[in-house]
Amino acid sequence: MALLRWHVTAYGTAPDGRLFRTQRGGLIQDTGYGEVWAEARARALTPAQRASSLAKRPYDLRHAAVSTWLSSGVEPQLVAKRAGHSVAVLFRVRAEFLGDGDEAANAKISARLEQRG
Repeated sequence: MALLRWHVTAYGTAPDGRLFRTQRGGLIQDTGYGEVWAEARARALTPAQRASSLAKRPYDLRHAAVSTWLSSGVEPQLVAKRAGHSVAVLFRVRAEFLGDGDEAANAKISARLEQRG
């Protein structure tokens, strides 16, 4: 958030509220995002990280955030709301991730049952 606040202070926003825009204030084309993303990865990551699939696309960061929220135990309804879609879409898109939580779920259930016993 500090970096985002710095960016807004330093560069402002477009008249329509967009955060990122061309030097003349226009819309950034799809190809522009890819070029900037590739440059950002080149500057921010080590050669080994760049060779991996780490943050290969900007969408990968969204996926990582949603997965982190879910694995942290945030309620699916809130995760879906923050991600901007329905719980049904959340479960459909993240089904492979949600299926990996059996051990953690069993531990939570056991802990709750021990509290009551």
